[in-house]
Amino acid sequence: MTNLQNLAAPTGRLLLAFIFIMAGAQKITGYVGTQGYMEMMGVPGALLPLVILTELGGGIALALGWQNCLTAFALAGFSLISGVLFHVIPSFGLDGMQAQGEMINFMKNVSIAGGMLMLVSLGGGAYALDNLKARRRGVTAAA
Repeated sequence: MTNLQNLAAPTGRLLLAFIFIMAGAQKITGYVGTQGYMEMMGVPGALLPLVILTELGGGIALALGWQNCLTAFALAGFSLISGVLFHVIPSFGLDGMQAQGEMINFMKNVSIAGGMLMLVSLGGGAYALDNLKARRRGVTAAA
């Protein structure tokens, strides 16, 4: 692996993780409002703690490169499901600009899922916690 690849992988993981960590933190500080929004969209508000755990826990695990494939795969699924529930379905019946904004948000979620699946495929990089631990044990792990 080149130096550029060695730096790109952890940087990419951090950038992808950032959106989940920030979203989870914002849901904690705006718990009641988020719970109400979820219920308004037909999603049980009782799922909010699981959503926060997924975003914060998954974001931190991703940033560290811990359980990289499992975490990235789970966050890809989470991104697609939340994109459909909160951006595609509400866009039906909206006027042009509102519908366009929802479609942009949906495509953001699809793009994030694509990035996560690339992490599943290519691995977390040389500085992922999984790979650092494997090197200590003398095992060659996926990049």
